[in-house]
Amino acid sequence: MELQEVLKHFLPKEFIEYFELIDIHESENQLMISLDEKNTKPPEHLDKDLESKGFSSAIYLHDFPIRDREVLLKVRKRKWRDKITAKTYTRDWSLKQEGTSYTKEFAAFLKKMLRHQTG
Repeated sequence: MELQEVLKHFLPKEFIEYFELIDIHESENQLMISLDEKNTKPPEHLDKDLESKGFSSAIYLHDFPIRDREVLLKVRKRKWRDKITAKTYTRDWSLKQEGTSYTKEFAAFLKKMLRHQTG
């Protein structure tokens, strides 16, 4: 079984489709999974002559624990530069639940658990 097949069981769908695994750093109580946006031009800007110009600052998102370890996703979005206008673009990923540092799926799970405990 390939790594991508294994990862799809542990990471949100968007992360598998649009990001590539760079590193996994393991400590006693945490797994930090580093992901960089794939070098694929944004479909909304295919009419432009874009070149990849590195990455924005990393964002950190909490996701479902794995084997009693906190999971922290370190995610970097790619920056694109228009060769003609020099304007810089990034894709607008909605990777986290607004107002939190959690992935959308993990936040929904926690909200559901809280409802069951208080209801």
